[in-house]
Amino acid sequence: MDSHGIDSHGTEAHSIESHRGVRGADIGCSQHWRALQLATEHLPAPVAAISVEALEANAASIRARASGTPIRVASKSIRVRDVLRRLDREDWTQGILAFSLAEAIWLSDEFDDLLVAYPQTDRTAYRELAGNETAAARVTVMIDSVDHLDFIDSVVPPSGRREIRVAIDLDASWKGPLGHIGVFRSPVHSPQDARALAEAVVARPGFRLVGLMAYEAQIAGVGDKPKNAVMAQMLPRMQRLSAAELRERRGETVRLIREIADLEFVNGGGTGSIESTASETAVTDVAAGSGFFGPHLFDTYAGFTPQPAVGFALDVVRKPADDVVTCFGGGWIASGPAADDRLPQPVYPGGLKYLPREGAGEVQTPLRGNAARGLRIGDRVWMRHTKSGEVCEHANALQAVEGGAVVAEWPTYRGEGKVFA
Repeated sequence: MDSHGIDSHGTEAHSIESHRGVRGADIGCSQHWRALQLATEHLPAPVAAISVEALEANAASIRARASGTPIRVASKSIRVRDVLRRLDREDWTQGILAFSLAEAIWLSDEFDDLLVAYPQTDRTAYRELAGNETAAARVTVMIDSVDHLDFIDSVVPPSGRREIRVAIDLDASWKGPLGHIGVFRSPVHSPQDARALAEAVVARPGFRLVGLMAYEAQIAGVGDKPKNAVMAQMLPRMQRLSAAELRERRGETVRLIREIADLEFVNGGGTGSIESTASETAVTDVAAGSGFFGPHLFDTYAGFTPQPAVGFALDVVRKPADDVVTCFGGGWIASGPAADDRLPQPVYPGGLKYLPREGAGEVQTPLRGNAARGLRIGDRVWMRHTKSGEVCEHANALQAVEGGAVVAEWPTYRGEGKVFA
């Protein structure tokens, strides 16, 4: 361990809890971004940085919001093994919600509870899972139909593999007065649907039903204080009604399935729904990922305010006008419907905005504002991402900044030569 308290993985050895007292006013202002700038100005751009203080403040907030329900860390929004390690060793976290089977197998060398959140069709990964004793014991795959069981059997017959752990994905959308509200994922909606699929799994050789997942995207992934006045009135009410309906339906689903299978876990929710999901007695763990990094997606939530722990900086390479600078790169766009809220947000220096006809570009991004007048070629502009995964798909590492200095370089999946989705 060196003078900064860094362990052999480049990770600080102290607990996540050591910065519980950090306040939003201390982190979420221009001094925060200036501190990241000063700490990383010697590094080439684009540079992605993470404030250790902000990460730990966000972790403490998430823990408090869950009120004792364990948090399953969503790797899709992290994609940095050093961060996953820090969180996994906490007594209030419970496993990892992975996004790819190949990723889960890779992580299973050191993490012992991995739930793959999405059904998979990676034949090579299934063959590896079937032949890897450690991975087979630690990884659970997701299904929402008998077709998924058929697919797995077609790749590796039951007679030629270890038992595969499976979980059922329950559709958490709300079919209310306005029709389908939520995402189109699993066809398993009713408790009876889930029970029928559970019976098929239990009767099928080579599989073991161990869990249930239901992600209420219309609550967890949609901020409840939109700018539109009409939506600001309607959305919180819709979310309350949806949460109440799901509470009953998820509870009944769990009751029916537990009659025929010993479920190890029932996972639900996300960063935006921690309180409501954690309050359900049927739920054993709640997912959270982006909330640890604090992207600007969560600026539209009324109930909590995560700190902007992660940001990235771009170099100014042109000055086409006195109040315009052009940065190199910047098109780190989040998933979802193509719109302004998927774009990175310029935050430092303050007051810069996109040109509406250009936006964030793959190679160059022009920005306009009074702050541009004071910027020169080679200066930097700091950006906040919308979600989290997009940053780590573009950067090879996060520079871990603590106490105003870079104390470690945490490689992303990309930096370790891994691209899973």
